[in-house]
Amino acid sequence: MTKLKGLRNAIVSFVVLILIWQLIYSVSRFSPALFPSPKRVALALVETSADGSLLRGVVASLSRFAVGYVSSAILAVTTGLFLGLLPRAFQFVNPIVQVLRPISPMAWAPFIVLWFGIGDVPAIFVVFIATFFPVLLSTVSAVVKIDPVYFKVARNFGVRQPQIMWKIILPAAFPQIASGIHLALGTAWVFLAAGEMNGVQSGLGYMIVDARNNFRTDTLLATIVVIGVIGLTLDGVLGTLEKALMKSWGDVKE
Repeated sequence: MTKLKGLRNAIVSFVVLILIWQLIYSVSRFSPALFPSPKRVALALVETSADGSLLRGVVASLSRFAVGYVSSAILAVTTGLFLGLLPRAFQFVNPIVQVLRPISPMAWAPFIVLWFGIGDVPAIFVVFIATFFPVLLSTVSAVVKIDPVYFKVARNFGVRQPQIMWKIILPAAFPQIASGIHLALGTAWVFLAAGEMNGVQSGLGYMIVDARNNFRTDTLLATIVVIGVIGLTLDGVLGTLEKALMKSWGDVKE
């Protein structure tokens, strides 16, 4: 019932948004070439789907995103778990992290292009950087906040590594780690499209640049809509996986 209600609310929200869009289009003095109507954007979506360009763009973007996001999340969680268990070591690492964290991933893109050339690597690297620091810091914070009583009980029962990691640390820290991973998902997806606008010949970001260069604002807006829908879908899939893992570790909250 809750899921059906959420779906209904989402449909109503999108219908209202489209109606507002149509209303603004009707009263606007902008040329349709500059501000396309919902119908024209829908036709552009059908056109790009029919010629296969949209599917190729989606596959290319998702492939880059999967490589950058998954590899970064795994490395960040692994590093964060050990740094959380070694707070003194993290005191030396943290200043470096705090200096690098605010730097936009796009700032590194020129260096990556110079080092590795144009292609998939710059976009993947942008996703990697956008994911790494939020997940790393959330993981370290989660491990540091674990109640020491858990470790005392484990020692009393003779539990040792790696069982402590799998049976105590990960289940206790996972809710906060999951929050960091979830937060990084949206950020990384945003930066992927930006990364694909520089030196890449495929993907959704490239489609935006190509549509702009050809003055196809309908195709541009259609691509933006697809990016938003995919981002919403990825968020929902990740949320489902998080709930499944929490349930397997004894947290059955809905």
